Amino acid sequence: MLLLPSSRIRTRFSRITQCTNLTLRCTHTTHRSPSPASLLASASKHKPARMAATATPDLPILPPEDSHLTAKFGRETANYFSGSPLNRLSFLRIDHAFLAPAFKHPSASFLLLDNLAPLVETDDATQLAFVSLGDIVDKVGGNVFEKTEEELIKEFNSEDSEKIVVFFGMDEKEVLSGHGGSEEKFKYKEFEGVPYFAVDVSKWENKEQLKAKLEKERKASFFGGGPRHMGLVAGQAAMYGYARALIDWNARTPFCAQCGQRTLSVNAGTKRVCPPTDKGEEREPCATRGTVSNHSFPRTDPTVIMAIVSADGSKVLLGRQRRWPKYWYSTLAGFQEPGESIEEAVRREVWEESGVQVGRVVLHSSQPWPFPASLMIGAVGQALPGEGEKIYLGHDAELESAKWFPLDEVKEALAKGTHNMGEETPKEYVEGALRLPPQTAIANRLINSVVEGWWIASKM
Repeated sequence: MLLLPSSRIRTRFSRITQCTNLTLRCTHTTHRSPSPASLLASASKHKPARMAATATPDLPILPPEDSHLTAKFGRETANYFSGSPLNRLSFLRIDHAFLAPAFKHPSASFLLLDNLAPLVETDDATQLAFVSLGDIVDKVGGNVFEKTEEELIKEFNSEDSEKIVVFFGMDEKEVLSGHGGSEEKFKYKEFEGVPYFAVDVSKWENKEQLKAKLEKERKASFFGGGPRHMGLVAGQAAMYGYARALIDWNARTPFCAQCGQRTLSVNAGTKRVCPPTDKGEEREPCATRGTVSNHSFPRTDPTVIMAIVSADGSKVLLGRQRRWPKYWYSTLAGFQEPGESIEEAVRREVWEESGVQVGRVVLHSSQPWPFPASLMIGAVGQALPGEGEKIYLGHDAELESAKWFPLDEVKEALAKGTHNMGEETPKEYVEGALRLPPQTAIANRLINSVVEGWWIASKM
């Protein structure tokens, strides 16, 4: 299978244990250490510049750091849908003393999703648009976090319409402008910033009135390109990906996988539970209750995606499906199966799809892919010499073609032939030449790493 994220980004948080004068001075202190999100936010403290609607998004900026790992392996590669500027504060999702006041705070900002399409600025769809609680309070119906998880479970009524609200972090560095209606920060214990929530409006009544109001008062509208927005600026793409994945999971999982009865969203939208009672009456028994596994969690499907280099290092293996544009190729990919390592999954998928036998496999980077819930695990592998490089498509009918491309040809395609599927080719592209996914795709980053010699042994 070839999975194609499509657009461009570089980020991902490294936990910095050594700080230079270019980043932060690290000293032993009684104060909490900065979150990974705040370190990333320090590297880009202003709102991203506007860009043309068809421009490829910039990648998130990793803060400079100096470590032995970087000296040996080079700079960390970060991909699209990573790099959120928010501190998730996952350990506070059960703390309603935090959630309730954060939800109703004047600065609290809400990202609305309608059938998974995010609210964006009408005149610039590369920027998410946020609203205040006042804009939606009549629909949300008050503070959804006033009651504790125990109270919600005890009062569960399966006939009530469920309102999906997800807490997805706090902006501690003022990277974002929020809904723009309050400069006051929310403070809880040692944490201070702007809380962000995502709200599913898909089943709301009178949505047209809401849309008209948002257009008029907020200059905001739901993204018209469907439920997959691949053109958001760095950081905001990660926020959207996270919110989309959780809202989609909640919508897809209204029933218990064990007993088939309705479940309840808890833990600020990141878990679901099968309550023991419904409208005060005992429900049918369920094996999930009273055990360690009494919650269901969002699924993440590990997916390997790999650039395979020839035995002599002069070519890279790429494949294409029939439905793709002419001359458009990408790296091979496939789901990792239970009971196999990442390296084994890479070798199996490459052999099944192309017949090529892979020896050494090295992990490169990863990419969250919220369509609906994959984690793309990028790798670079090298084919075995001789018969190991022979291409055979008879095992799996997924590919129309698989070829070994010389690195010079691939380098030319990276410079002149990258674009999203469905978009026009770049002006400098010559018809008949190789076409590749754009920089927002981890496939592009893997191909680029091979061309740049990332896989060649370090001299350290």
